[in-house]
Amino acid sequence: MGKTKELIGTVISDKMQKTIIVRIMRLAKHAKYSRVVKRYAKFKVHDEKNAAKIGDVVKIQETRPLSKDKRFRLLGVVKKSAEHPQIKEEAVEKIGKKEKVSQ
Repeated sequence: MGKTKELIGTVISDKMQKTIIVRIMRLAKHAKYSRVVKRYAKFKVHDEKNAAKIGDVVKIQETRPLSKDKRFRLLGVVKKSAEHPQIKEEAVEKIGKKEKVSQ
């Protein structure tokens, strides 16, 4: 048996139950221009505990097929995202209220 792939990527969606979408970035040499370019791949990943959120950097591992599209499982969160969408929206509302009061 071969070694299973372990990759590090960024969560771009967590809207499904027990599933996240992770974007992996790799560098590849362009065939014609010999320039290093970024290539991206998206994988559906099984997240049993719904631990990862949008923007988190996570480590994933290849596994047996879990569904039609899921072939990876979450090993852990490497780095938590600094901002969460709800916190960002609340901050924007507070700033809007402060501007109205100061005018």
